[in-house]
Amino acid sequence: MATEIRVPTLGESVTEATIGKWFKKAGDAIAADEPLVELETDKVTVEVPAPAAGTLSEISAKEGDTVEVGALLGTIEAGGAAAAPAAKKEEPKATEAPKAEAAKPAAAPAAAPAPAASGPAMAPAPSAAKLLSEAGVSADQVEGTGKRGQVLKGDVLEALSKGIPAAQPAEAPKAARAPSSADDEAREERVKMTRLRQTIARRLKDAQNTAAMLTTFNEVDMKPVMDLRSRYKELFEKKHGVKLGFMGFFTKAVTHALKEIPAVNAEIDGTDIIYKNYCHIGVAVGTDKGLVVPVVRNADEMSIAEIEKEIGRLGKAARDGQLSMADMQGGTFTISNGGVYGSLMSTPILNAPQSGILGMHKIQERPVVVGGQIVIRPMMYLALSYDHRIVDGKEAVTFLVRVKETLEDPERLVLDL
Repeated sequence: MATEIRVPTLGESVTEATIGKWFKKAGDAIAADEPLVELETDKVTVEVPAPAAGTLSEISAKEGDTVEVGALLGTIEAGGAAAAPAAKKEEPKATEAPKAEAAKPAAAPAAAPAPAASGPAMAPAPSAAKLLSEAGVSADQVEGTGKRGQVLKGDVLEALSKGIPAAQPAEAPKAARAPSSADDEAREERVKMTRLRQTIARRLKDAQNTAAMLTTFNEVDMKPVMDLRSRYKELFEKKHGVKLGFMGFFTKAVTHALKEIPAVNAEIDGTDIIYKNYCHIGVAVGTDKGLVVPVVRNADEMSIAEIEKEIGRLGKAARDGQLSMADMQGGTFTISNGGVYGSLMSTPILNAPQSGILGMHKIQERPVVVGGQIVIRPMMYLALSYDHRIVDGKEAVTFLVRVKETLEDPERLVLDL
């Protein structure tokens, strides 16, 4: 008896995914609930487990293919070992899977010539073509996310929601990449961007194009927080089972400042401003596959210990590729810590539709004047990027000063000052 493997429901507003990697080959024996294939969506990477034990008799969607929710990925035959030889015989006839498997490290480069063989890009999907016609918009004004760049209905709706002009006949198409010399080309590697990387690129560029983004800077003396950590880190870890880091202090300091300056915690929706009376703090995490921003929900209602535990859970899930859709949605403000990589200063890009993002940086000892005396202190530069359409300069500077004041006098967190 055959069991079908299908694309599971991937979360709110996610209708398709890209096959990232098959963990098994046709003919392999598999156990129930064993991870079979990795799917890359716009927001997270998910693993599809085997719905039953048996033998993977057929792979219907290859690595790099775009599949919709409910699409057939493959088939499992009950019993296993007997079915394996037949699957191996048939596979070369139906597909070129063995060739792709042999060249697995170069799978992405090998797929690159495919679009050239079938034309520059696929025509828009019928539903997308109808919307384009009704809106008076040409397909080249919409970035397609379908297979081989096909424009889908969702792409058109997203583009129209951002207010693209009806027509831009005078705009020249993007210039083709200049070819490399034969000597250079032999030393280059072409790799298809993952779906996650494409989404990161698109969202960051959209944020720059949409928001009136500005960055303000300040610096904070980290000695009070570092002294507090030194005094209580062993007792804290013994009681709460988690290390006392800096992110707990920064997250609490941010939530305090957001309560005072609510515009930094708001977003624009058309001609309306939506003020959020809660603090869902996104924490930017770098992974092997790109930047993800899981969310600490209701951080304003949590203790520092609870925040540290949740950040630890989310960070591990991000690195292991186990983040859920719920972990990624609903953030109202973001904190990005470039200091862990040695960054001394940066201008972080907004995580749309949020109106503010705080950049943390490397702690470095510098000479500063305290009480008329030059002393050496562990200093950190802070950067707040904000949407000037909704946040005024006075509000942005006040927000950053409040964060600085709280960190330089952490007792304020205990006294809620």
